[in-house]
Amino acid sequence: MTAPGVFHAADGARLAYRDEGRGLPVLALAGLTRDGQDFDYLAPHLDGLRLIRPDYRGRGASDWTGADSYTVPQEASDALALLDHLGIQRAAVLGTSRGGIIGMFLAATARDRLLGLCLNDIGPVLERGGLERIFDYIGRNPAAKSHEDLARRLPAAMPGFANVPASRWLEEARHHYIQTPTGLRITYDPALREAFLSAFDGPQVDLWPLFDAAQGLPLALLRGANSDLLSPETAAEMQRRRPDMIQAAVADRAHVPFLDEPESLSAIQAWLAMMR
Repeated sequence: MTAPGVFHAADGARLAYRDEGRGLPVLALAGLTRDGQDFDYLAPHLDGLRLIRPDYRGRGASDWTGADSYTVPQEASDALALLDHLGIQRAAVLGTSRGGIIGMFLAATARDRLLGLCLNDIGPVLERGGLERIFDYIGRNPAAKSHEDLARRLPAAMPGFANVPASRWLEEARHHYIQTPTGLRITYDPALREAFLSAFDGPQVDLWPLFDAAQGLPLALLRGANSDLLSPETAAEMQRRRPDMIQAAVADRAHVPFLDEPESLSAIQAWLAMMR
């Protein structure tokens, strides 16, 4: 993987990103607490495109800028600023969880910058049970004291996942936690918990208009077959509204698929083919 690049947002925040390959620009937007490493499993399966992976503010190698700035509109603005920094007028957006919400927001507010949208286990309705599970861990360091210890605990802590090799759980532990002399530490600003709770406890927002704003764009949906955040009913309604949407249910996965499963790769490649 190439070394991360850096650019500065309008407020001066130093934001990191990776920019690899040539061809169709794909802006890969990670999950809530994650960074560009979310797409490490997918990247080796992609060729003939330019994969751009930002670290949101407060995550990965980017500056911590405080809870008030960890919002979808701000992160969408940062994504557009990165495209401007790279001189890219339009890009396909591949969004995992939070990244998919940002992608839908961009479809509603900056549609002329999008070539297409692929959503990884996210839709306009977020199930309360899935949100409560995130509430339980966000902003907290794990009890495990080493990556190896955490990898042993993850299968029990991640219900809905099956047939995942031990090596993948170890990769996940290393992606999302830093080893320190006193144990494992999260790779993001703990204040993200405050931002999440503010949204969690706030008024419910109707996201269907954001989804509908992607009308006419090449669209794909991946859903973990055992997801607790994206229900089969919501996925079915998304398909009803967009009969042309590519959809894949990823077996033995909950929230979120790793993106290198056969079902995921097939759907992503079909989606990319629509823009080539």
